[in-house]
Amino acid sequence: MRRILILSALLASPMAIWAQQGTFTTRSLTPETALTAARAALEQCRRSNQQVAVAVVDRAGLTQVLLRDRFAGAHTVDGAMNKAWTAASFRTPTTAVAAETQPGKPMSGVRGLPRVFAGGGGLLIEAGGSLLGAIAVSGAPTPEADDQCAAAGVKAIADQIEF
Repeated sequence: MRRILILSALLASPMAIWAQQGTFTTRSLTPETALTAARAALEQCRRSNQQVAVAVVDRAGLTQVLLRDRFAGAHTVDGAMNKAWTAASFRTPTTAVAAETQPGKPMSGVRGLPRVFAGGGGLLIEAGGSLLGAIAVSGAPTPEADDQCAAAGVKAIADQIEF
C-alpha cells in the first residue's frame, strides 16, 4: 500500500506533468513588429546623419528583417546580422560579449567562432521574461551610437510586445 501511495504522489507531482509534455510554446515577433523596430532604429541613426544597416533576428538568430540605408557600407549588412545573431545566441548584448571575450578572459575563444561579433550594437528584444529576438545596428561611428539606435528600435515596439 505504501508503494502505491508513493507512486501516486510522484505521478501527481509537477515533475511528472513536465516530463510528459513533448512540446513547448515560445513567443515570436511578427514580421510587422520586427520591421517597426528596424525602421525606428534606422530613423534614429538618420537623425544623426549616420548611414547604417539594421537587422532584427528571432530568438534562434534567424534574420527577420534587414534594412540598409542607401550610403551604408557593404560591410554593415554582415555586421548587423552577425551582431544580432550574437546577441540572440549568447542571450546578452554584444557590448557585454565584447567585454567578456577580451584576450586573456575565459571566454576569449568564442571570438574565433563563425558569426560571433564582439562589439557594441546588438541588443536583446525581451518581454515578459522571454527572449523574443535581437536587434543590431552596424555602421554608426561608435559602438555606443550603434547601441543607441538599436535601443530606439526596442523602445518603438515595447508597447506591442509586453504581455
